[in-house]
This record gives sequence, C-alpha cells and structure tokens, in this order.
Amino acid sequence: MSSGRGNGVSETQKYDWRASLLPLAALVGAMLSIGIGAALAKQLFPLVGAQGTTALRLTFAALMLTLVMRPWRARFTAQSWLPVLLYGLTMGGMNFLFYMALRSLPLGIAVALEFTGPLAVAVCSSRKAADFLWIAFAVSGLALLLPLSGGVGDLDPVGAAYALGAGACWAFYILTGRKAGLDHGTMATGLGMIIAAILVVPFGIVEAGADLLLPSVLGLGIVIGFLSSALPYSLEMYTLRRLPPKAFGTLTSLEPVVAATTGWILLSESLSPIQAVAIMLIISASIGTTLTDMREKSRVKRTELLPD
Repeated sequence: MSSGRGNGVSETQKYDWRASLLPLAALVGAMLSIGIGAALAKQLFPLVGAQGTTALRLTFAALMLTLVMRPWRARFTAQSWLPVLLYGLTMGGMNFLFYMALRSLPLGIAVALEFTGPLAVAVCSSRKAADFLWIAFAVSGLALLLPLSGGVGDLDPVGAAYALGAGACWAFYILTGRKAGLDHGTMATGLGMIIAAILVVPFGIVEAGADLLLPSVLGLGIVIGFLSSALPYSLEMYTLRRLPPKAFGTLTSLEPVVAATTGWILLSESLSPIQAVAIMLIISASIGTTLTDMREKSRVKRTELLPD
C-alpha cells in the first residue's frame, strides 16, 4: 500500500488541491477498504484461522485480477521470470505474516509495525542528513511499541515478530515489484497474486481443510478479497495518475491511523497513550522521509535544468 510511483505531474507545477478532491477521496477510500477488509478477516479467523483467511483472500483476489488484467498475455524471457516469481513470493509472505500478526495484535499496531518495511526502503535510498532525524523517530516509535522490556502495553512478541516480518516482505515486495512492473506492466500484479495464492493456499488447506468450502466462509472470503486487494488497487491506480508523488506518499503514510481508527470502530480495539504516541512517531518518520526525498529529487531536477 505505499509508493513513489510517478504519474507524469511535475513537482514544480502549481498544485491545484480543488482539482484533487476526488483523487484524495479515492485514496482515503482505498485505505478504508483495506482496513475494513482486515477487520472482516479477523472475524473469519475463528472459522478457518489466519492461514485459511489469507488463502481465501489471495485466491479470490487472484481470480479478480486475472479477469481484469489477463496476465496470461505476458511473455517471459530468461531474465524476466525470476523478478515476477520473487515479487509473488514476497506478496504472499507479506499477506500471510500480516494476518498471522493480526491474531494477537490490534490492527493499528500491526500496520504501524509493518510500515517499517517501506520506511526502511525510503531511508536506505537517501543520504540526506535529515533522514537521521526520521530514523530516530522510527526507532523511538518501535522502542515504545515492541515489548523489549516487558513493560509496554502487553504486546505479544510473536505477533510483533510476524508484523515486522511482514514489513520485511513489504520492503522486498517494493524492490522486486519495480523490476516485475518494468518487464510486464500492470500484468505483473495479476501474475504476482497468482504466485502468492499458490504459495499460501497449502497452508490454508492444512489449517482449515474442508471448512474453506463452507458457503458462508466462501462468501466472506470473496468480500475480503475484493475489499483488501481488488478495490484498493483500482482506487490507488486512479489516484496515482492524478496526484503528485509527494502528496500520494505523504497521505499513504497515514495508513496506520486509518487502520487504528477502523480497528477501534469495528473491532473495539483501543490503544494505550504510549501506543498512540509510538504510532504517531512512525507516521512522522514516514511522512518526513517522503517529503525529504521529494525535495531532494526536485532540487536535483532544477539543478539539471540550469545552464552550464
């Protein structure tokens, strides 16, 4: 859910916020859709477990994206199949580990911990001195969230490890997705989702067996696949074409807040004051890193345009 993907809008052009109200609404809708999908997924855990729920989500998302993107048209070379394979594996790992984390963590905290993955990619790709400040923010937030001393908010260490593992997969998902996208365009997403489903479905079958085929389970699985993957992906694609990358990246950084709010409303999950501060520190690190990176890119672009 994070991005530095461009949409052809120059950073130096005047930005008309009034013309961006619909794209902004679409992006907020995407974040809400993901949060609602995750909340519904937690309701399915008692029936088929996190493994079965992940299998259902990825299977139905793969079917939906296959119908829309027709990935069977992709043409592979000796060099292009490996990035797609790695992209799909990291996508499957990211979804699987995130749902495993949701078994014992509030939604907002799980998303905040997972968000350290794209944050690490953003920080590692920049060398500005200001990034050390954002690193300090992120580390401080993690120090408050993680049960390193056993005195913070009763967080489950296994759940926290799953969430951080999902974040690591998210980081590699970004790196492998860029290469897969360059080779296969939007079809890469459909291909990756198919590979992710193939990876996770055996775990779901072992966990839930024939319960995966219950009509009520299948119906909720379709809804989760739509809300968690198909709908938000479409809304993000719409937004990316109409918002500057800086605005997109900054707004996406608010995803943990949306997740925490969704968890509070739909799941009655509350956060302690310390946990709320920790999430805000991680969000601040993500927003700060995005703005610093975009300012640096804008400065470099202006320098390149100067006459010799």
